[in-house]
Amino acid sequence: MLGYILRRLLATIPVLGIVAVLVFLMLRLTPGDPAAVIAGDNATTAQIEAIRAKLGLDQPIITQFGIWAGNLLHGNLGESFFFKKSIGELILGRIEPTLSLAIATMLIAVCVAIPLGVLAAYKHGSWIDRIVMGFSVLGFSVPVFVIGYLLIYVFAITLGWLPVQGYQPISGGFGGFIQRLILPAVTLSVIYIALIARMTRASVLEVLSEDYIRTARAKGQVERKILFRHALKNAAVPIVTVVGIGIALLIGGVVVTESVFAIPGLGRLTVDAVLARDYPTIQAVILLFSVVYVAINLGIDLAYCLFDPRIKY
Repeated sequence: MLGYILRRLLATIPVLGIVAVLVFLMLRLTPGDPAAVIAGDNATTAQIEAIRAKLGLDQPIITQFGIWAGNLLHGNLGESFFFKKSIGELILGRIEPTLSLAIATMLIAVCVAIPLGVLAAYKHGSWIDRIVMGFSVLGFSVPVFVIGYLLIYVFAITLGWLPVQGYQPISGGFGGFIQRLILPAVTLSVIYIALIARMTRASVLEVLSEDYIRTARAKGQVERKILFRHALKNAAVPIVTVVGIGIALLIGGVVVTESVFAIPGLGRLTVDAVLARDYPTIQAVILLFSVVYVAINLGIDLAYCLFDPRIKY
């Protein structure tokens, strides 16, 4: 297994390199000038050119990439054009809200979706199954921002149970932290509940027709034990896989959700950086998301052998 892990880790190096090159080229070949954004509407051409020279944007693209890649290899993410701060400081200051939202979202999704999927498979063809599948279709069909505004209107404006927007760090009090995290986490978890519940239903339904399930029932074992110990455990590999795929969707969902709920996380930072054409910040955030995505998928691959001992690396 150690050799497999090393090969996978080495394989991430060219992947991250390709991502870095593509992001670098896409940002610089698209219309827009960060120097003009920084200078403002009333700036003269000379002022804009002076800012371009100061930021190094007047140099060839290959030279710019070489300077950025060299700094990156030395652990220097650079300085933000727009925020005038070290990008490392920016990311550290914004990572807590995003991490809290992501963890809360996946906890809600997994704790709700897996029992729903198992129940739908057990009650295959019943009204419970139809409701779960209908919810899955609805969860995929409705955009995240629509769900967010709907929940804000119902639970924040109409009922007044929860705050409309904002974020409170956990150091400011756990009650306020949870209170402001519930709405965005539930909003973002809807699509993952739909995705995971649908996959859980399909996997468990396939396993329920196996011979060892009939044998367990013939031995008189409790149905709940059959469903969760025998069926769910043997159906876990595709479920874990789809949870890993959900991490990719989570990156895009965080950007939209943080914008809707005014959460000062990495998603909001990405939006602000894109609007300001802040090249170094956008590149650093995308690379961070890429590293996290690769690491989580590696962890999921290694977890397969825990659910199915027949899998060897």
